Amino acid sequence: MATVSANKLELLQIADAVAREKAIDRKIVLAAMEDAIAKAARSRYGSETEVRAEIDAKSGELHLSRHMLVVETVENPATQISLEDARRRHPAAQIGDTIADPLPPLPFGRIAAQSAKQVIVQKVREAERDRQYEEFKDRISDIVNGIVKRVEYGNVVVDLGRGEAVVRRDEMLPREQFHNGDRIRAYIYDVRREQRGPQIFLSRTHPEFMAKLFAQEVPEIYDDIVEIKAVARDPGSRAKIAVVSRDSSVDPVGACVGMRGSRVQAVVNELQGEKIDIIPWSPEIATFVVNALAPAEVSKVVIDEERDRIEVVVPDQQLSLAIGRRGQNVRLASQLTGKDIDILTEQEESERRQKEFETRTRIFVEALNVDEVIGQLLASEGFSSVEDLALVDLKEIASIEGFDEDTAHELQNRARDYLAKIEAEQDAKRKELGVEDALKEVPGVTTAMLVRFGENEIKTVEDLAGCATDDLVGWIERKDGEAVRQAGILDGFELTRDDAETIIVQARLKAGWITEADLAPPPAAEAAADAAAPAQA
Repeated sequence: MATVSANKLELLQIADAVAREKAIDRKIVLAAMEDAIAKAARSRYGSETEVRAEIDAKSGELHLSRHMLVVETVENPATQISLEDARRRHPAAQIGDTIADPLPPLPFGRIAAQSAKQVIVQKVREAERDRQYEEFKDRISDIVNGIVKRVEYGNVVVDLGRGEAVVRRDEMLPREQFHNGDRIRAYIYDVRREQRGPQIFLSRTHPEFMAKLFAQEVPEIYDDIVEIKAVARDPGSRAKIAVVSRDSSVDPVGACVGMRGSRVQAVVNELQGEKIDIIPWSPEIATFVVNALAPAEVSKVVIDEERDRIEVVVPDQQLSLAIGRRGQNVRLASQLTGKDIDILTEQEESERRQKEFETRTRIFVEALNVDEVIGQLLASEGFSSVEDLALVDLKEIASIEGFDEDTAHELQNRARDYLAKIEAEQDAKRKELGVEDALKEVPGVTTAMLVRFGENEIKTVEDLAGCATDDLVGWIERKDGEAVRQAGILDGFELTRDDAETIIVQARLKAGWITEADLAPPPAAEAAADAAAPAQA
């Protein structure tokens, strides 16, 4: 009896030791043992037999039982029992019930014991992986400290105490070397459940790593008085961080720099000497861009909302400073603001403006058959095209110094005649290209657009209806971190995406692909019912 008690006690002691060592629930270890013992017992009673093992969590007592399903006609005697035989043992048995018969304890052979051990190891490993995944999946975006366990092909495997993580070569700072036993601090940017267990990915180059380091060094950030709005990094070389204060009495830049630069220096040391520009954030994009390009001075900012680009004019001697070594300064400013930034010198901008003025002057001279002085007057007064001149109120032209009402009338008539002539030429070209008349009736489509459509094989209403918005106005792709614009069919027509979308919708209406009813917003009652439907489901 003493031997049996020792065995019982031993089972519980093993379960406790494994649970402590692997930091998993004791119940999971006991369940793994039960599965292993049941598997070993099946090798004795037959692999088809449904044997179950139960270990009492308090006493360590082991109970084996065979479970059989009560059926009308027995097809598999190993797992099924007839109703008649079941009622001999349990008079209340019904078809569909499961009858459990106790089995005597078994002396396990070497092979059965080995098999049981493998089951326990596998189950415990799975439980350990689940525990690791559950623990670390909620710690994404945290900074962790660990010890370098080994270095494999440039990737660093880190022991985090309760799990292993990896810092890939491309997630480490340039020229950074780690050796076994080194302490390492990094940012958890991803945790994935994979076949070989949870994979915890760390980074020292991620922009958020810098943000979190500042949060550790600057109490005002931790207390939400100062907020980090954006971070842009060229890892190991230079970085820009935009900050704003929720409290007008706290200077966000000063708080991040610290007394004699102590706070920012702590972050710089952790990042192997990476230079950090701390910039005040502003809701005004123009102001923010000027701040982001520091230390360069900016003369003027021109925002092109249509192309989502920003043009920055800097003094000639500031150009190299604004661009930075290998374009680093402007690239980081672009990442920080989320806008594409073009940098021009004052001289380049002046030359471009002069060129635009000359181009507009030449257009007026040729289209209106006037001398250069009149063309220059019209261009300098802000008229950018012949269409502007044809559609503007006559008084606006007459108000130009040196013009009277008769001159204004003559200029406007010439502008309209010129446009009528261009319209006729374009209509003839449209017909020549085989563009059908019906396409002309689509709201928002001009004759000049019809010519462009014809040149791009869009010749029917159906052809236009099948277009996407990107086809008409173009789109932006990112290649090697740079935004590259792909041209659209109607480039140069100053069409917004909404305008293009409206033209396509009108073409689909005309082609009969959709109806006005399809475009109407759903009635309030129906919309509310639709919104509620998933919640009820």
